[in-house]
Amino acid sequence: MGIFKHHKKLSTDTMSNGAKLITASNPKDPISEQFRTIRTNIDFSSVDRDLKTVLFTSADVSEGKSTVSANMAVIWAQQGKRVLFVDADLRRPTLHMTFGLVNTKGLTTYLARGADYHELLGNSGIENLTILTSGPVPPNPAELLNSKRMKDFLANSQNEFDIVMLDVPPLLSVTDTQVLSAEVDGVVLIVRQGITQKAAVQRSVELLKMVNAKVLGYVLNDVSARSGYGYGYGYGYGYK
Repeated sequence: MGIFKHHKKLSTDTMSNGAKLITASNPKDPISEQFRTIRTNIDFSSVDRDLKTVLFTSADVSEGKSTVSANMAVIWAQQGKRVLFVDADLRRPTLHMTFGLVNTKGLTTYLARGADYHELLGNSGIENLTILTSGPVPPNPAELLNSKRMKDFLANSQNEFDIVMLDVPPLLSVTDTQVLSAEVDGVVLIVRQGITQKAAVQRSVELLKMVNAKVLGYVLNDVSARSGYGYGYGYGYGYK
């Protein structure tokens, strides 16, 4: 595992329980280079506007959105960007497992109780990368994410970080993601080759267009069960 100066080391247990952070454990691996290519393409897709808040989602579950978004967070941090990575999946949160953090407090603590979110931020163990876990699973996630407090959080946090990333639920599962998509600068859709149905992708794009979300493109993800990491990551535009 890679050790990052002045930060904690990511343990093997953390890596196996959460998303696979190959960009942190092996930055020189060809897969890490593919993530850097995705970062470049996303940057080019928003060249005419500042990309301060970006949301990663998928059409359905088990398509690799948390793995892709976590590795992209690392890649942007390695570039020198001050990254805030937020677990806005208030139904099936995973960021705390990926980064070995306690999830007794987090985004829901801020949204429901008005706590100072600065006191809820966690150390990722990676330079430039700060984590805000989901906090306890609430009974009303859609209402919390559609609240004025959430809008205030996005407005304030993007003034303190170079990029704020949100990991959110799949679009076709709940309304949470559609609600948030209208509030961010861009949306990246994760598509798993051989798993994601074409109709599901088309419906996801329709839902995003209904709220005038800015779709930056899609990441094609094909997971290798043998290696435990994704391979063949690619970035594209357009949905037919």
